[in-house]
Amino acid sequence: MSPLAVSLIAFAVIFGGAFLGVSLRRAPARAPSRRRCEGCRAAGHRPHQHNRRSRARPGHCSAKSSYDTQKSQVQHITADIILLDQLLARYGPETRPIRDLMRRAVAPLIEHIWRDGDSKAAEDVPFVWVNLGDAFAKIAELAPQTESQRSLKTRATQVSTDLAQTRLALYVYAGNSISVPFLAVLVFWLTITFASFSLFSRLNPTLVVALFVFVLSASGAIFLVLELSQPFAGLMQISSSPLRNALAPLPP
Repeated sequence: MSPLAVSLIAFAVIFGGAFLGVSLRRAPARAPSRRRCEGCRAAGHRPHQHNRRSRARPGHCSAKSSYDTQKSQVQHITADIILLDQLLARYGPETRPIRDLMRRAVAPLIEHIWRDGDSKAAEDVPFVWVNLGDAFAKIAELAPQTESQRSLKTRATQVSTDLAQTRLALYVYAGNSISVPFLAVLVFWLTITFASFSLFSRLNPTLVVALFVFVLSASGAIFLVLELSQPFAGLMQISSSPLRNALAPLPP
């Protein structure tokens, strides 16, 4: 289900909960509530002040942090691919086949991360790189002839290892999403919270409009959290353009 559909359902449930308080307030068991509030009046408290003080606060959501982490990882992968290509270019013309493999690996890599096109086709792409894994193996097979080439091979090996580790971390993060139980509990908590507003206050046009705005804000926050939890799809997806354009075509 899309984040927009989930947030609209959450809006309907939470806004309906606000009116649920009206039916509860009209229930006959109101005398005990008055007796409980006599202690508040004796202490000089305003009516139902204890309810306003006992509101819970929602837990902090790490969706933004996860989104920023995955965006940083994509930027890291892009930078490592560019750096690795430059190191190989400085090594010598014998690395041209490796650089060509890297260019052919970018499109499958993007397809696998962003799930472009058919998702089943994307799942058929092995996690270990297509073409890029072969490029890493060929880097290890290089036989440097000079001290400069030895240094460049060492640096290229380090960058390729770092690139593989970052891709693995990105793969692990990609499996993280907002769990359904967490979302259900969050919507339930918001529903009960907004129901308490109408439970202790008489509905009037001003209150209804205020509740509408507040519930819209809450459901908008849910939509934002769900969007941030899937950074490679939706309205706030991370752009693939930098990675797609990282390597210029090799001259003939």
